[in-house]
Formats: sequence, C-alpha cells, structure tokens
Amino acid sequence: MMAIDGTWRRACTIKDVPDQSAALVVETSIEGLALQEFFLLLSSTGLAYRRCQLDGVNGVEICVSFLRGKSKKKTSNDP
Repeated sequence: MMAIDGTWRRACTIKDVPDQSAALVVETSIEGLALQEFFLLLSSTGLAYRRCQLDGVNGVEICVSFLRGKSKKKTSNDP
C-alpha cells in the first residue's frame, strides 16, 4: 500500500479479491494514515497498481474498493 502522494507505505497481504474490491491484511499499524484513497502496489517496481478507497477496518484486515479513473464527459461541441 502507498499513499497517493507517496508519503507513506505499508506492507500488506491480499486475502481476497472479488471483482471490484479486496480484503487486505496489514502487517504494521495504519493508525493516523490518510486512507481515504491510496495505491495498492501489485509489483515490486510499482508498474502494476490499483487506486483504492477504504471501505472498512476490522483489526489487521481492511476492506477496500477499487476506483476507476474519471471518465471524460462528452459535450455537444466534441467531434
């Protein structure tokens, strides 16, 4: 896990991955971290990742949902 702005990282294990969410087991404390949105890094180089938002915390397990990029709205002036 890594903050959107890169200010913190935490090691975690993916416990379960349904279609649009995941259950993660965090190895160290997450107290005081801004978890509204963060990246779940899926490779050691950081090239595979998912943007997440926190859905809930249950002890060392956290539930997150995956966020999609904002879609560009088409206006009547667009070709």
